[in-house]
Amino acid sequence: MSKLTDKLESLAQKLSVDEQNTLLEYAEFMVSRSSHVEETVSGSPLDIQRPDGESVVAAMQRLSKTYPMLEMEKLLHEASGLMSQHIMQGRAALEVIDELQEVFERYYESHLGDSKTD
Repeated sequence: MSKLTDKLESLAQKLSVDEQNTLLEYAEFMVSRSSHVEETVSGSPLDIQRPDGESVVAAMQRLSKTYPMLEMEKLLHEASGLMSQHIMQGRAALEVIDELQEVFERYYESHLGDSKTD
């Protein structure tokens, strides 16, 4: 086993089952955003409905797909701060998801403004 694997396993064992599942969801999100697949990017948001009982990580994945035209690097710092509030501080998922949606909408509006000046 690699050092990284050992460290991750050691850390995961210190977490509750729910926290382990959140860690796994976050890792899956990180993999999904780092796997660069060339796609035709729509200029307007896709209509992807918010499911009942959605997790914060699933919301990030949904919002990333809804707004494929946004540069994730620009908004990831703010979004990851919100995710951390949920994971580390126990902030309610619904509140965090609502705020994440606002962040994506704000960046989209900014993107539209930037597109008009190009």
